[in-house]
Amino acid sequence: MILFWIKESFKLIGRAKSSFFLSLISMSISVMLIAASLLSIELSNHFQNNLKRNLSINIFLKDNLTGNTLSDLKTYFRKSKYTNTVKYISKEEAAKRFINETGQDFRKLLNYNPLPASYLVTLKPSYVEKDSLKKIISNYSKLTGVDEVVFQQEFVYNLLDYLNRIQKYIFLITAVLIFISIYIVYSTVKLITKSKYNELEIMKLVGAKLSTIKMPIIINASFTGLISGIISVAVISGVGYYLGKLVYLHRLFNLRNGLFVLLILLIGPVIGFIISVLSLRKITLKI
Repeated sequence: MILFWIKESFKLIGRAKSSFFLSLISMSISVMLIAASLLSIELSNHFQNNLKRNLSINIFLKDNLTGNTLSDLKTYFRKSKYTNTVKYISKEEAAKRFINETGQDFRKLLNYNPLPASYLVTLKPSYVEKDSLKKIISNYSKLTGVDEVVFQQEFVYNLLDYLNRIQKYIFLITAVLIFISIYIVYSTVKLITKSKYNELEIMKLVGAKLSTIKMPIIINASFTGLISGIISVAVISGVGYYLGKLVYLHRLFNLRNGLFVLLILLIGPVIGFIISVLSLRKITLKI
């Protein structure tokens, strides 16, 4: 029976080539829209995490700290669940950086180095949020040997608000694109089903089972979805070839990621199956 359904589904292509190509085009557009939506979300997350990962906190230390205190602080920062990276900047290194950045050598006027030693800490992206940052800054400020904790508070908070708003818009656009994609496929399948109305009625009259009527159409839609997925992978691969050199898009368009390719290939058959089942739900054996 399954072999019969498969044969009939392929016969549908031969009997209605125009309908098949119409369905293939609409399905391909839908799969590519959904794939583009998923890539937009991934790009947004990647960009956001990249920014968060590069936000640093300067923890300035008091002068004349003992080696044990410095070691304890370094151990605390490294073992902290918030920390991504930690770097110690000595008074001498701070002086060199100041001179390189400003071109002013304060050593010509002063007999001592007024710049403090510090730790430069970057946080894990998941902790770069307003509430988490306030708690982290408060904890760091209370540590023994810490003089002051400095970071671009206003800039960071504004950036986080901006990124959160952008991500909400991306999710909204993604939802709209997915809805449009599904509607395109649904309308196409409904149109094809209506064009075969007389043929379906004849099958009822000769006593065909409901599965014999519906299954070839469902299999045909799923097969069309699979071809659409292959076409989408080819198109995205072509786009990725030209955009892959961009820093943020290189990893996203890397189709060596088998999971992403598999996801695109499965989107078409899944949509085709679900939409065809919904489109055929009103078809009964009643004449």
